[in-house]
Amino acid sequence: METSIFEKQISIRWSDIDANYHLKHSVYYDFGAQFRMELLHQHGVTISDMQLNGYGPILFREECVFKREIIMSDIVHINFKLKALKQDFSKYTIQHEFIKNENKLCAVLTIDGAWLDTKLRKLTNPPQVAEKFLDILPKTEDFKII
Repeated sequence: METSIFEKQISIRWSDIDANYHLKHSVYYDFGAQFRMELLHQHGVTISDMQLNGYGPILFREECVFKREIIMSDIVHINFKLKALKQDFSKYTIQHEFIKNENKLCAVLTIDGAWLDTKLRKLTNPPQVAEKFLDILPKTEDFKII
């Protein structure tokens, strides 16, 4: 599988497996959150910058649709695509696909998010570094401006 910076192979740990010997449902959400934070950090939207400037990403909705099980021996990739974006960059929808063994879609994780002013505790527009990050993301086929 050809990969890009917006796609990565994930390692399934023994602790990620449930009593049915497949990936626990909650682990999909953890992998998605970890990958989002890694990509933000790689593009200058670091935790220290968020703390210093008083902003951060928040979630309104997080939903995973499961299509095939993932077991410990599977080779799994997760990707990152922008599904929707408000024109002022304040709200967004991100989609992750979990793909195993080269081309089998196992799950689609979708999140709706926004940016929070952590001092005022209100929604805000993101700083320019976050706008730049959102602007370069690969888009889903059905991407839309909201």
